[in-house]
Amino acid sequence: MSEIEQRLLMLIDDEPAQCRLISALAAREGWRTIVVRDSETAIATLGTRQGMQLSAIILDQWVPGDDACALIAELKSRRPALPLLMLTTSSSPLLAVEAMRAGATDYLIKPVAPDRLMLALRAATTRESPQDELAPLTEKMHASLDFDSMIGAAPTFRSALAIAAKAARGHGPVLIEGESGTGKEMLVRAMHAASPRSRMPMRIVNIGGMPANSIESVLFGHERGAFPGAFDRQIGALQHCDGGTLVIDEIDRLPDTMQERLFESIARSDVRPIGARHSFKVDVRLIAASNLPLKDLVHAGHFMPELYQALSATTVALPPLRERAGDIPALARHFLGRIGEQPGLRPLGITDGALSLLGVYDWPGNVRQLQAVLFRAAVFCEGDALTSEDFPQLSNLLGSEGHPASQPMQEGVGVLLYAPDGNLRPLEEIEADVIRLAIGHYRGRMTEVARRLGIGRSTLYRKLTDLGIDGAA
Repeated sequence: MSEIEQRLLMLIDDEPAQCRLISALAAREGWRTIVVRDSETAIATLGTRQGMQLSAIILDQWVPGDDACALIAELKSRRPALPLLMLTTSSSPLLAVEAMRAGATDYLIKPVAPDRLMLALRAATTRESPQDELAPLTEKMHASLDFDSMIGAAPTFRSALAIAAKAARGHGPVLIEGESGTGKEMLVRAMHAASPRSRMPMRIVNIGGMPANSIESVLFGHERGAFPGAFDRQIGALQHCDGGTLVIDEIDRLPDTMQERLFESIARSDVRPIGARHSFKVDVRLIAASNLPLKDLVHAGHFMPELYQALSATTVALPPLRERAGDIPALARHFLGRIGEQPGLRPLGITDGALSLLGVYDWPGNVRQLQAVLFRAAVFCEGDALTSEDFPQLSNLLGSEGHPASQPMQEGVGVLLYAPDGNLRPLEEIEADVIRLAIGHYRGRMTEVARRLGIGRSTLYRKLTDLGIDGAA
């Protein structure tokens, strides 16, 4: 029997329906679940033969209530290496901070999507992934909804934003492609806020997060009695968004039968609910998001060419973070500013050594993962700025490759602002480094150096003397 088939999960929950759901989801990947109803039984179970075989724990916050963090701390004190995930209905960052400081590996907000739950379990128990540091705990931090708040200077990223901003002013369909975590949802919300339909409804339907047999009803709606279990009439997303915008996320996972049905609805500008005798005319702006390039799926025969043509009149391709590593310093400082505003946290700086470490990781989870890493590091940071020591999981993962001394400085991080202890360096030292950098960059052409620094040649030479810099160096 393989290792994954032997994994045992303890679920601390007193809600039968949720217990059945989580147990069924975990079983899909070979997990066996034992359910305990209260904190006393959970603690006692740890000491049993079955408890010693546990690979993870999921705790519903409502079982211990206000004592959830105390229970987490107790469980972690008895089994420090055991991953522990907390389920809660609260989106409060303060609760996330308290749970993490108590020892929680991840923090899931109910109702949690099946894919999100399995990703959290997989990340918490996979040795190859940096378990604690890369858990996505910032999923409920509110983001701004305008294009100006999207950080990045990389040409591919700015080009994508320019295409999206122009498309936002129209009414035609838009296809947004990019890996998970590249910012597709934030871009969608910025487009809707800048569109003529901004005051009308917008709804995001995530295809990947729902059962296949529910997709048709969610998109098109159904009449009462249309199928077994249809006890009431349901308005579908297409009809609900009449006059507004419907976003279909992970459209690359749309079943073949639904692809044809959606194409027909787009072509006729109408929607026919399941079991209805007639169709309803709708005016909906459709934005589709895909983690995979749809053209490749079309060529492979996995996506309907006609639907692709209908969706892709305007295509926006968001680059992965590894292709715009020069944006990491600006993104990190932006996220730390937002994180510092959350209850229980405070504003922090970040050293150049830490930025160099972040710059050499390839970020498979992209911008969302970077934000999560910074969030977790900020929770446990005791200084005034994050240093490379605040990212132990990344350091271990990268090994010598991630040592700042072994890597060239990232673009935009050529002058160290912080000392190794996290404090700012003296202004005189920073100024000297800037001048040295300029002299090297412009190959000793002092007139050009002075012009680019915005000072006169005489002022430049005086500074060289005062700072003890050899102008020929």
